[in-house]
Amino acid sequence: METTAREFNQNASKILAAAERGERITVTKNGRPVAILSPVSGTDAPVSPYPTDPMGEDPDAPVFHSESPVDWSAGRGDYLEGFGA
Repeated sequence: METTAREFNQNASKILAAAERGERITVTKNGRPVAILSPVSGTDAPVSPYPTDPMGEDPDAPVFHSESPVDWSAGRGDYLEGFGA
């Protein structure tokens, strides 16, 4: 089976289902092959874990909140310093 990158983007679940059924899919972009999807061989292939929330868990990620409410009465200038403002 062959599909374009645009078709893959619009119908990813159907195309992945075809791969799951055993089909090998070539994805093309501007008429040239850029990727090949193929089924995972064997039924006992390990499934890698995936995050349960959209961003995943990362204990080292910075936390962007303040313990006390921010007083915006003086404007946003000082708070936006360093963010290109």
